[in-house]
Amino acid sequence: MIIENVAFPAGQHCETTTLGALLRHEGLDLSEPMLFGLGEGLGFVYWDAKSMDFPFLGGRSKPTTITRTVADRLGLTLHIQETASPRRAWQNVAAALAAGRPVGLQLDSYHLDYFTTKVHFGAHFVAMYGYDDTHAYLIDTAQQGGTVRTTLTSLDRARNERGPMTARNLSYTIASPTGRPDLRDPIRTAIRNNAHAFLNPPIANLGHRGIAKAARQVARWLDRSSDPSHHLPLLAALMEHGGTGGALFRAMYRDFLAECATIVEDDNVRLGHQLYGAIAPLWTEVSHHITAAGTTGNPDHLTQASAILTELADREHHAMQILAGIRTD
Repeated sequence: MIIENVAFPAGQHCETTTLGALLRHEGLDLSEPMLFGLGEGLGFVYWDAKSMDFPFLGGRSKPTTITRTVADRLGLTLHIQETASPRRAWQNVAAALAAGRPVGLQLDSYHLDYFTTKVHFGAHFVAMYGYDDTHAYLIDTAQQGGTVRTTLTSLDRARNERGPMTARNLSYTIASPTGRPDLRDPIRTAIRNNAHAFLNPPIANLGHRGIAKAARQVARWLDRSSDPSHHLPLLAALMEHGGTGGALFRAMYRDFLAECATIVEDDNVRLGHQLYGAIAPLWTEVSHHITAAGTTGNPDHLTQASAILTELADREHHAMQILAGIRTD
């Protein structure tokens, strides 16, 4: 059972790559930055706990939030199914494919055959477009090979894994109204809502407050880690190359604002684009300092990373204040 002519969007981030593949099959072709921005995807979380080997810096909203928000913004029909039963989970997928629709899946990438780096990550997304007696045929990010396959056994394990950020065999399909939607109002709403959430985080670990907290904590990371030469470069690699599109999703949001500036006439959008154009390289600089601290053991790199993060907290706060002022018409 293979659905023919399913497009591979060559994406960088797994959830927007999956969403792009499903929407292209519906005849709606939107860029990955546009999907990320319409989904109100930009965020920040500083996550640390006693059970963790090392802190985690996240730059986006929670899993499935982008997909759910894009569907709401564009009036798409999103059908999500979850079940604790692997048998029922497979029936859900097989039924959708038989009806001619590719299926989005949330799963743990650790079990997928084509992943060469074996790390548990329960919030990975792929689009499934077919299967045979032994393998499932998937669309993943360009970094992971694009159109790929994995054994049905490994897919079942990946979908049924339990742990942080996992879902209960989650699958979903999308149906789109005929014709390309008018993006102007959805863009304005998405930018305004994303800015409001970033400026008003409910706890100090999120949004601009989270960046400021990270700035205070990062200088201690050589002491926080039991293996700095491993933990620090790994975190930096995830920030820059872990499906973020570079600069912890800031480059993707910059590109979203650039595209928005061609669709809506608003000085705040244009200024926001300029501000994020300057913000994104600073995040890359932070990741370079974190890597250098891990490889050299020199705490001066973390001192510099801390100073840049302090600046970034202020810069992003200012940028989001500008974007929050986008006109409503």
